[in-house]
Amino acid sequence: MKRTMFGLAAALFVTGATMSAAFAAAPAMSADSSLGKILVDANGMTLYSHDADTKGAAKSACVNKCIVAWPPFVAPADAKAAGKWTIVDATDKDGKAVKMWAYDGWPLYYFVKDAKAGDVKGNGLNGFGGPWHVVKAQ
Repeated sequence: MKRTMFGLAAALFVTGATMSAAFAAAPAMSADSSLGKILVDANGMTLYSHDADTKGAAKSACVNKCIVAWPPFVAPADAKAAGKWTIVDATDKDGKAVKMWAYDGWPLYYFVKDAKAGDVKGNGLNGFGGPWHVVKAQ
């Protein structure tokens, strides 16, 4: 009986550890910048939101020339929403349907003129239906 209980406990522990590992890493992290703490991807590249998007919308408002200048923060095919992180539909610069990350209901983008980690060249730019903002870390 003890052996059975130990085996069951071990199996539950491994299953729980595997499940929590899948959700342990957020798609982005906070980093210090000249604008304060902001969200960046794993390479330190700044993430932006756009006023033309609607908070909580299922699809990005950025298409065509917009998506060329402001590429989506693409989510892996197996990505799952968790906490403030959700997934929305988008179209990449080649017209292909992709899934992208959204934080607190806002789709996230890169700016093509940000050349290195920590660049915030897109903050405050106005175009494609409204201004762009670095995403402040909460």
